[in-house]
Amino acid sequence: MPQRDFDELLAVLDLRDGGNDVYFGTHPSKNPIRTFGGQMMAQAFVAASRSLPRYLPPSALTMHFIAGGDPTQDLELRVVRLRDERRFANRRVDVVQNDQLLATGLVAYLAGGAGLEHGVDAPDVEPPHDLPTIDELLIGYETTVPLFVEALKPIEWRYTNDPAWVMRAKGEQLPHNRVWMKTMGVMPDDPVLHNAALVYSSDTTVLDSIITTHGLSWGHDRIFAATINHSVWFHRPVRFDEWVLYSTSSPVAAESRGMGTGHFFDLAGRALATVVQEGLVKYFPVK
Repeated sequence: MPQRDFDELLAVLDLRDGGNDVYFGTHPSKNPIRTFGGQMMAQAFVAASRSLPRYLPPSALTMHFIAGGDPTQDLELRVVRLRDERRFANRRVDVVQNDQLLATGLVAYLAGGAGLEHGVDAPDVEPPHDLPTIDELLIGYETTVPLFVEALKPIEWRYTNDPAWVMRAKGEQLPHNRVWMKTMGVMPDDPVLHNAALVYSSDTTVLDSIITTHGLSWGHDRIFAATINHSVWFHRPVRFDEWVLYSTSSPVAAESRGMGTGHFFDLAGRALATVVQEGLVKYFPVK
């Protein structure tokens, strides 16, 4: 099962080139009601990157979500070339189904070379190897979070803290979430795909801290959430088939909107990427 799910992720990232900077992306066999935002972002990133005349490292991706995608239909990714220079490139990607705009994104590329370096410190957490797997953490909660149980799992997760559904069962609160991640299989030696896997994974736990800060959880509580916009800044090259730590928190929630922020770190504690996501989060207490 893990290898099959991983193979499906690679297939989803293997876009069909329709010519004239138009690409087509499929869906995996397991989907939520609407297209997973991380998948849409990752495919948009791959489309933009495949349109470059030569490889350049990405510096930033910003995606705004407008409408939900239908998982029974392919996505059409229309790339607009905004800039091409020796060290710089910029792309816009519109994600479309049946001529309806689902999302639009901007991707920036920059080969900056060596320069000043500093970074935020990685949190002190347990290493991934002896931590429980996501499947182990879901045992006993199959009817509480069935969508998580049945979801595609191409990424291996190792929580360093209790996930939301376990924390909620204990009656606890948590202002952050820290999860080790890596793909379930060995990735091709293509930096575009490694960055795309990071983009895909960046949409998995980033909003969790909005609800765990209040001692709530998916499944246990009546919560509706939808991504409004999502940004990733790429700081260093990444190999996503090696363990990386995704450390997230929520600095603010107001007016039914919440913000999640996070950093990806490698095993050496170096910051690999920074993530900011804004989501619509509605909580309906049981009266």
